[in-house]
Amino acid sequence: MTNNATLKMQFLFSLRKAGILDKQVLDAMERVDRKNFVNNVFSEKAYDDTPLPIACGQTISQPTVVGLMTQALQVTSRDKVLEVGTGSGYQAAILSLLARRVYTVERHSLLVHNATKIFQKLGINNITTILADGGYGLEQQAPFDRIIVTAASDDPPASLLSQLKIGGIMIIPVGQSDNIQNLIKIAKTDSGYDYQDLQPVRFVPLLAGTEKEQ
Repeated sequence: MTNNATLKMQFLFSLRKAGILDKQVLDAMERVDRKNFVNNVFSEKAYDDTPLPIACGQTISQPTVVGLMTQALQVTSRDKVLEVGTGSGYQAAILSLLARRVYTVERHSLLVHNATKIFQKLGINNITTILADGGYGLEQQAPFDRIIVTAASDDPPASLLSQLKIGGIMIIPVGQSDNIQNLIKIAKTDSGYDYQDLQPVRFVPLLAGTEKEQ
């Protein structure tokens, strides 16, 4: 039977093979055990490079996509980061090892509850999880050095762009929800925005409002 150490080695190899070469990102992804964020039913698949179902009809993203998005975000230890779409909490946990502070916004109350419990259990204390409509960002904590969006929007929301610092970076999947979307990197400059296409991706759509599950 393949042991955990071998699976983790294969996991890291798949990240490097996908082009994730930033040492800090690889270290963070090695330290954050994806098994903590997946449903027990799927724990055997925790190190597979595949998205997996979580509560509320959402998914935990494919590790290589998480790694590529994190690498493209170019987070530094001084940065205040906004994540739109907490989901399982996996992406936020990785960002917490790279950034000064992470604010993560989620529209499903059950996911907020679940992620908060995991962060507490793991002793992560620089993440704030908030139930809110992520499309509006988090005005009371703006501006942000980095913004990462883990749901697809037809266009980058103006409210999020306005909450990005000059010199800041935003990573967001853009495109119709039922088609392949494009992951884009937006750098905010004194004179406007620089857009860079990164790769095709498929994410759940960025929806308005919040859901309070019973």
